Amino acid sequence: MTITADTTRAGRPASEPKWKATATFPERPKGWKGVSRLEEFIDAMIDLGQTGQIFGEHGIGKTATFFSHIPDRHEDTVLVFVPAANLTPDDLLINAPVRDTRTGELVLRQLIMRQLRPGKRFVLLIDDALQAGETIQSQLMQIACNWTLGEHDLRELGCVGVFLTDNESLAETATRRTDLAILDRMVTVKITATDTAWRHKLAERFAGTDLTQVFQVWTSLSPALRQLMSPRTLEHVIDCALAGFPLVWGLPLVNGERLALTETKKDGSPGPDRTDEVLDRIASGLGVRNPDQTPDAVRRIVREAIHRRWSVLIQGPPGCGKTEVVREVVRAELGHDPLYFSLPVTNVEDLCAPVPTPDGSLENLLAAKFTDPGTKVIVWDEYNRPKDKSTFAKLMEVTQEWSIAGRPIPGLRAQIALQNPPYHLGRKMLVSRNNIAQATRFTASLTIRPEDIPANEWLIATYGPVAETVLEWWKNDIDDEGRDWITKRTLERLIKLHQRDLPLEMAKVYLGDGEYAPVPLNALEARFAENPATGLGDISANLDEWVRRLDAANEESGEGTDDTDIVHQVLANAELSQLREHMDTVAQLLAGLPPKLRSSYLVGQSVDKQRFWIEAFAKMPRR
Repeated sequence: MTITADTTRAGRPASEPKWKATATFPERPKGWKGVSRLEEFIDAMIDLGQTGQIFGEHGIGKTATFFSHIPDRHEDTVLVFVPAANLTPDDLLINAPVRDTRTGELVLRQLIMRQLRPGKRFVLLIDDALQAGETIQSQLMQIACNWTLGEHDLRELGCVGVFLTDNESLAETATRRTDLAILDRMVTVKITATDTAWRHKLAERFAGTDLTQVFQVWTSLSPALRQLMSPRTLEHVIDCALAGFPLVWGLPLVNGERLALTETKKDGSPGPDRTDEVLDRIASGLGVRNPDQTPDAVRRIVREAIHRRWSVLIQGPPGCGKTEVVREVVRAELGHDPLYFSLPVTNVEDLCAPVPTPDGSLENLLAAKFTDPGTKVIVWDEYNRPKDKSTFAKLMEVTQEWSIAGRPIPGLRAQIALQNPPYHLGRKMLVSRNNIAQATRFTASLTIRPEDIPANEWLIATYGPVAETVLEWWKNDIDDEGRDWITKRTLERLIKLHQRDLPLEMAKVYLGDGEYAPVPLNALEARFAENPATGLGDISANLDEWVRRLDAANEESGEGTDDTDIVHQVLANAELSQLREHMDTVAQLLAGLPPKLRSSYLVGQSVDKQRFWIEAFAKMPRR
């Protein structure tokens, strides 16, 4: 009998694959067999009882194929997923004392991971097999060669297939298999994106969206650009596009830098950057805009992550308020705090740990906070500052598969990773490097600036007029570099030191050898000494005078004068709470400003701020 993908283990043809019509494929494609080359390979290895080794680039759907194909085509068979990159030596097998049922004495017995004895037929998938450490490699090779582990025979436990998957690129792995005694025990296939059913799976996931033009854009790219824009990354780009976000957020951050769609020339130099061109073509194919920016980006991305079940990476400078804003949004959406982990102090054992059980197996116990009922959002703070490599590796499974040691985390709605860039203000940050396989785990990856975190309203609400004075100084009296040095965290320290009548210099970042951040504070001290520069409160107190100045400016020039610029700057810099407090003043001032300045207040603003300006325009007196 000839074994094909349509032949079951009993030798009978399998039922015809079900066809699901989508906007992309409304009719069954000509020649569609229902299985990809990878799926055919999986079926053949299960039928032949051979170990399958699969190599392919990241993000082409190797692992996803197993998760969809095994339950679809193999009844009463479960997939046991073991991510090798985050295994520790005692996860698979351990010697432990157990009570002998015959004699009642304690004896030493090898206990095996509970997932490897599920009580039914199973296919074992060892993912990222080349990324495991040396001790784990020895254990995995026994499984691959003999389908055994220690004293346990996996076939007796119900195993009907063993597969190892990975990317051969040394950029993502630390080793290669060279032992012929091992290589001779496996059937190996090397696949590309064309060997998986990723197009049909994406079409099913976005069933109401026609992806035909998107696939055409991807196919038109060179092999080098298709490797960069892997199917996994393309899926993230589509997700961001349909959510109304900049499509560039779907491209990963590799070592803090945005992945650029750039080919390498023959001489080794970089070719033209085609990122904007390709992303604009994808947006056009989807019939959506590709915005340059998103107002209140952090709050919006966190809300979308919760509603759409995304994992998101947010990179920004220290002290800008990332963590607090994320916590605030999660509390507002869920009614409780997120599960918070700071990676510099997080051990693997804080997430899960294997323990012996009475039935003679190893049970991976999850941290109690993971098993609590209800919805959850995980915040991975200082994501690129892990305490050790094993913890960082463990997160690859969590962020990609939403599970720990193969156990899904119940009620998990979103994951938000927060990190600093590798360099800030010309100084190197002590952060870890990642590879593209780790970077593409996130649906959206965005970089933010301090001004993207609207922490000013919180400072005003918390500290009142003192905060308003400090913010007026921060916005108007120092340059862009100075604002980079004076973070929101530093602003709060300035406020607190002023309230205790302590020297303000101590609030700035200390650089060593008696040197503080190079930002002069004399203008702030002058404001505190009741010599303030013009702010919205000052204008409101002298409204008639400022209305007269604006009228005179309009008579002098259609573009306005210095007085016009002052009022415009004050309105543009004011926080929403300040604008609402002085609504009547704002309406009076708007009437005296040139139309082009008035229209600028609506550009790139949050929905709440746009709503305020529309209301203020409606209240303008007619002159």
